[in-house]
Amino acid sequence: MHKLPTTTFTTMDDQVAAAMSRWPDVPSAYGWLSLNQQGQWRLHPQGDGWAVTCEGAPLPGANTSLPPGEAITSSRILAFINRNYTHDAQGRWYFQNGPQRVFVRLDAAPLILSLAGPGPVLQTHTGLDVEQIHSWWVDDEGRLYADTEHGPGLVAGRDSMAVFDALRATDGRALLELLEQGEPDSPVMITAYGTQAARPAKPAPLAFRPAQDIPRILAFSRFPVAGGE
Repeated sequence: MHKLPTTTFTTMDDQVAAAMSRWPDVPSAYGWLSLNQQGQWRLHPQGDGWAVTCEGAPLPGANTSLPPGEAITSSRILAFINRNYTHDAQGRWYFQNGPQRVFVRLDAAPLILSLAGPGPVLQTHTGLDVEQIHSWWVDDEGRLYADTEHGPGLVAGRDSMAVFDALRATDGRALLELLEQGEPDSPVMITAYGTQAARPAKPAPLAFRPAQDIPRILAFSRFPVAGGE
């Protein structure tokens, strides 16, 4: 079972930390912010990012008709969100906006991973280089996930084929067998790819799971609900 990274904020703003200390009991916000499969932050001005009941639970069908929200285009705001994005012990990811936690609807995963730099380096949508990959996962929709030191991430669609090709080059037969079998309990060992070239690659297991099981396996909540703050 995946374990959440023990580190949280890496570069939390000083003013945010001060606000958290000064006003520790500000209610959290839900339904205002989402992260799509391309790694884009989306704003929901009406607070309707995902349908919830009065008890805070997602309504039936919330997963099938999600409001797309509005693109956030300010580079300053985007950088602020990226610096202050983290998770709690329940696998709920949020943006710490001053003293308030703004919980995030995840269309796919907490992090979106893309190839960056001159070498085969994966980078999170928040700008962090990936140095450790603990495991890989493929779902029944052909999407590729990686469990990294920063948390679980989906490899962006535009880069997924390149990463698949690189994984196939390390052990093509094992990867092909895994994809053909589609068996949940038959992981194969694949040499890690897309990490910092300065560190030697280490083999990591790659396994198949149905898409609906990915949040449970990687311990994150796509639709965070109130409780436990």
